[in-house]
Parts: sequence; C-alpha cells; structure tokens
Amino acid sequence: MYLRLLWFLIRVRRKNRLSIWDTSHASFRVNPADLDVQRHMNNGRYLSLMDLGRMDLMLRSGFWDHVKAQGWYPVVAGQTITYRRSLTLGQRFDIATRVMGYDEKWIYMEQVFRRGDQVVADAVVRARFLRWKGGSVDVPEVLAAAPPEPEGLRVPEWVENWNRESSAHSRGL
Repeated sequence: MYLRLLWFLIRVRRKNRLSIWDTSHASFRVNPADLDVQRHMNNGRYLSLMDLGRMDLMLRSGFWDHVKAQGWYPVVAGQTITYRRSLTLGQRFDIATRVMGYDEKWIYMEQVFRRGDQVVADAVVRARFLRWKGGSVDVPEVLAAAPPEPEGLRVPEWVENWNRESSAHSRGL
C-alpha cells in the first residue's frame, strides 16, 4: 500500500486543480496485494483506497495545504459501503469522490467505484477534522476555509437517517 501511496502522490501533482466542491476521479488497477482468497479485491482494500480518493480531492483542491497549516487532520467516524460487482486482478477502476454536504457536526462524502460505466461499489463517509493539539474543529470553521459552497448542497434524507441510526447504535441506544 505504501508503494501505491507514493505513486499516487506523484500522479496527483500532475493532475488539474479542483475545487473542494468538485468531484475528483482517481484511477487505479487491481494488483495482487488487493486480492483476497476468493481472488477478487478484498472488501477492506476498498476502504483503504477510499482514503486515497479523499486525499486526491483535498490535495488537488489545495484544501490539504490549509488543513496542514491549521494543525488539523481528517478522521473517518463512520461509513457505509455497498458492493455491487467484483474487481479482479488487473482490472482498472476509478474512484469518484465528492462532498455531499454537512450538518452541525459532520461532513459527508460520497465515493463511487466504477469499472468503465459500471458501478462496482458505492459508499458514504461521515468525517470531521481534529486538531493535533487536541479537540475537534467545528464545521463552520472548516467551511470558512473552503470556497463558497454550491447552491443546493444538502445531505440526502437517507444519509441523515443512517447517521442518526448508526450514532444511536454506537452509543448503545
């Protein structure tokens, strides 16, 4: 994974800049280390590659520079993923990453894996930023660091329900 990360970081520097509100596309190929005993990409590998998709968006938008300068770092607090098709050795695929919206506590991102025009897997991530010195960064502070958001940006109702239910479940309610 570290070699893939290094190669990814080199490739990202050559790509066009984006806004944090745009959709980034990061392309990959399934390699032998991605496979499980069923000879398709391991379900956990999708989650690791989603990290790279989110980094692609933050790096290409320049938002990562602001995050580092402020002493912040992103954390994933929850995610849900649906696997629709398998990816096998050598297949190329794309991860599209976009910010879906936010609420008073969380920023929500959608990440879609595609092989050509076919959706392979799709996920929603609930994330926030923490400070290296301790504590969390309020969503309004994060938004102040970003360009103005596009009109109509709204977290879908099903994501709000997922957040409410998964948060209640994690508190043992």
